[in-house]
Amino acid sequence: MPKVIVAEPGETSLGKYIGVFIILLILIGLAVSSIVIVGPGQRGVLLEFGRVTGEVFDEGLHIITPIVNNAPIMDVRTQKYESDSTAASKDLQDTHTKVAVNYHLDPERVNEIYQTLGSGYADRFISPAIQEVVKASTARFNAEELITQRPLVKDTIEEGLKSRLTPRGIIVETVSITDFQFSQQFTEAIESKVTAQQLALKAENDLKRIKIEAEQAIEKAKGEAEAIRIINEELVKSPQYIEFLATQKWDGKLPIATGATTPFIQIPTR
Repeated sequence: MPKVIVAEPGETSLGKYIGVFIILLILIGLAVSSIVIVGPGQRGVLLEFGRVTGEVFDEGLHIITPIVNNAPIMDVRTQKYESDSTAASKDLQDTHTKVAVNYHLDPERVNEIYQTLGSGYADRFISPAIQEVVKASTARFNAEELITQRPLVKDTIEEGLKSRLTPRGIIVETVSITDFQFSQQFTEAIESKVTAQQLALKAENDLKRIKIEAEQAIEKAKGEAEAIRIINEELVKSPQYIEFLATQKWDGKLPIATGATTPFIQIPTR
């Protein structure tokens, strides 16, 4: 005969409580998964069974259908991406360039970016674009021009990146060249050239200074000679002129002298 197992009243109540608790957890999970919160500077891409619907959620709270929908978050604030690139200049000098790009995603096209590039768009698309544009831009300049015309090089790289990234919904704000490095031989050659130019400039400035000082000395000598000539002419005209000059220089003190005095200035008579 079959055995009949009779459950104790306490066991039946416990089973009910466990079942109710599990149901509550499921309901809570469904309720939580139906809520999407998009923070400041973000957008939500609405998916339906993994398919991009084309709808984009703005900042705020949104309700979706659990299991059916999902809404990955995309950041549309300004972001920074740095990349190192090695390229050859126009004169075939190896150049190591470090570039920093500030950009943001077009808020109206985040669904397209997510669909075509995914959330890893920076490494998948921005990095290769920087590499290609930097190589192409560097090849347009000699190594020395990369140093002396750095703003023009930066603008060339920036224009190239804008033409590559903007059509894909990635807006380039600014591009900065944070570092240029060349081979040791080229660096030493540039330093030697700069030193030679500085020495040449110093020599040129010294020559100009010496010339000016010589001209000043000549003018001073001419002035003194002219003064002597004028004094001699005045003495010829009037021997008393020397007494006038003496009174102009006298400090009000009488000279102290001992013994016989002798004239010390010969007055020209003609």
